[in-house]
Order: sequence, then structure tokens, then C-alpha cells
Amino acid sequence: MLKRDNLHESLLHMGESLQRKGWTGITLVFILMFFNWGLEARKWQKLVHLLEEVSFIKAFSAILSGVSFSINTPNRIGEYGGRILYLRNENKLKAIAATIVGSFSQLIITIIFGLIGLLYYVNNYPPAVESSFLDPGLWHKLLLTVLVVICLLTVLLYFRLTIILSIFEKIPFLRKAKAFVEIIVQYPPRELRYLLLLSALRYIVFSAQYLILLDALGMEFLWWQGFLLNSVIYLVMAGVPTLAIAELGVRGKVSIFFLGLLSTNTMAIIAATVGIWLINLVLPALFGSVLLLGVKIFKEK
Repeated sequence: MLKRDNLHESLLHMGESLQRKGWTGITLVFILMFFNWGLEARKWQKLVHLLEEVSFIKAFSAILSGVSFSINTPNRIGEYGGRILYLRNENKLKAIAATIVGSFSQLIITIIFGLIGLLYYVNNYPPAVESSFLDPGLWHKLLLTVLVVICLLTVLLYFRLTIILSIFEKIPFLRKAKAFVEIIVQYPPRELRYLLLLSALRYIVFSAQYLILLDALGMEFLWWQGFLLNSVIYLVMAGVPTLAIAELGVRGKVSIFFLGLLSTNTMAIIAATVGIWLINLVLPALFGSVLLLGVKIFKEK
């Protein structure tokens, strides 16, 4: 825990930073929240167009409803249930497979940027304690090698989604579900690349949100170093199974570990982590809850 004197000093510094820079940074973070989920809405709109045409407004509403559903589910898998409510009954299950393709594209971007950030981390921040079990340099090389292999396999699978369909064909108890996943092989490489582009833009947007909020709260750092270490945080979080509510504590500890390498202003890191969680998750979930009130779950054909 922070000492009382340090806490008081940190709070004063944060207040002075907000007064000096105004609330421009926080306002910008709020605006970027709409770009963040707007890009995700465009991805989903593109994914389900093979099933039915969905307007951008409808897609955006579906995304926010999905966030509302996901708040109490492991790794936010409830998002799928919230989104498909906006589609016709015959397309609901097929849309889950389509949505997974979008999540797949976001995961690839997270891994790629995470690998770049991890490469920077291991080359610039050697471990403070030497391990007699395994040489730190060797451990870093082994970790990077494993992640690079995972990244290459993930990209290969993304552009060869027929592999997943063949698995459903060969395993007896999965054959009945084959009809619901066939949509994943109908996306041409051009559309898959477009989804990756949207995922990369969204990654940059929510990364910028966090860095802007850190700056507004008084943490001093070089933006490119913050971006690289923040990408490692996202990589770690992608591999940690957690509930959205519990995610805040885990993300806070991970953020302090990595961003603490750039600044001793722990209070700003904690405040920014809480702020981003509220702006990017809780606030959209509240909007989504309101939208769900007007959704007819079982639509008539």
C-alpha cells in the first residue's frame, strides 16, 4: 500500500495536473470510447452481412448490449449472447461463429503488438534477481520463441478457417453443429484483412485512451515506451481467465508492474486503470442495459 504522505502527495499532483491541462484529456478519452466500440460495431456489421443486413446503429446497439451481457461472464463471453439478440432467430447461432472470427482478428493484433512490446521489455528491463533454475536470458528467448510460434499458428489458422470446419466434419458429436459454423469459411482473404485493419485501429484507439488518461493524471513518460509496455499488459490480460468485474484488480497489478518501470506515480496508474475500466466497460454496459429493455428476445420470423 502507498504510505499516507505519498498518497496525499500523489493526489495533490494529480489534482494539479488536471487543473493545468484541464479536462481536455478526459473528454478526449470519453470521445474515443465511442470510436473504440464504433470500430467493433463496424467489424460485427461486416461479419454478419452474410447472414442479414444490419445498419451501423443496430450493430452499435448490439455491441453495447453485448458489453452489458458480458460484465459477469468469464473473459466476456456473454458478449456473444447480447449481440445475437438483434438478429433473426434463424441466424442467431450462426452469428456466434461469425462473432468469434472477429474476436480472433482482435486476438491476432493483441499478440502481434504484445510480442513487439515484450521484445522491448526483455531487452531493456533485465530481471533484478538472477535465477539458478534457468538463465534469465534463456528464459526470455524461450518465452519469445513460444509466443512467436503461437502468433504464426494463429495467423495461419485465421487465414485457413477451413481447418476448423474440417475438425467439425471429422468429430462425430460436432457434425450436427457444422451447419452453424460453415459461415466462417465464406469470408474471402480480402475481408479477413479488412477485419485485421479494423482490429488494429481499435487497438490503437483503446491504447491511446489509456495513455491519454495517464498523462492527464500526471504520470510523466515517453508515449512510445508507454505504448510498448501497455501492449505487454494487454498480452498478459489476454491470457488470464477472469470475470470483467474481477479484471480490474488483475489489470491494476499488471499495470503497476510494467508501467511502474516508467514512473513511480503508482496512484496515477491505479486511477487511470480504474478510469478506463469505468469508461470503456461500465459506462457502455449501462447504455447496453437500457437498450436491452427495448429488445424483443424472441423475434417472430
